[in-house]
Amino acid sequence: MKHNKLLVKAPLLACLACFLMILSACTTTEIDQFRQSDTEINSDESIVILGRRQGTSHETELDFVECVGDVVASGSDGINVIPETTFLDEMFPFFEPRTAPMRTDHLEQLMSQEIAAQKIAEFGVEYIVWLDGLTQRSGESGSISCAVGPGGGGCFGFGTWTDDSNFEAEIWDMDTLTSAGAISADANGQSYLPAIILPIPLIARVESNVCSGMGQQLKSFLNGSV
Repeated sequence: MKHNKLLVKAPLLACLACFLMILSACTTTEIDQFRQSDTEINSDESIVILGRRQGTSHETELDFVECVGDVVASGSDGINVIPETTFLDEMFPFFEPRTAPMRTDHLEQLMSQEIAAQKIAEFGVEYIVWLDGLTQRSGESGSISCAVGPGGGGCFGFGTWTDDSNFEAEIWDMDTLTSAGAISADANGQSYLPAIILPIPLIARVESNVCSGMGQQLKSFLNGSV
């Protein structure tokens, strides 16, 4: 009897393996940049990456800000990145959502205050990077149902959806108090959730791809190599 059970399950497992090989999540990512001035950063200088959370319908997630910062700080060409929470705590209340500078002319007003300028200098901040964006899900379709009976249980069905990530990084030069440029990153991907006995998620790594691409581009931008 045990031998028969194995024979019955084998074709099912083989079909499932073939299905997963054909069906795989995929993501397309596009990175663009706009440069307004030359940039260069020394080993004793730092940047801070901040998420935009001022008067918008969404808030840039702290996890995404940290992810980009980790990419920028990595490798032999990594740049010293001040953690967002550390910077915000020390700079309170200058970069709180209600008081943070939204434009470079607001930055000039901020830096005219001696205490704010002194704290920025103590951090050694050469550039402030503002991140703004979000990931949205759309195009959901399909359904999955699960049931439990006397002979066991399982899930059957199929689901799919699209994730779209759109982020922009604006770079402010703290020497000139002007915008040095901007980097935009757009990615979309199709995710799948087939269920044959068990749900098997095939997730498009949309936001992580944007993080990696934007982080690498930002590092090159600030090092003056692109």
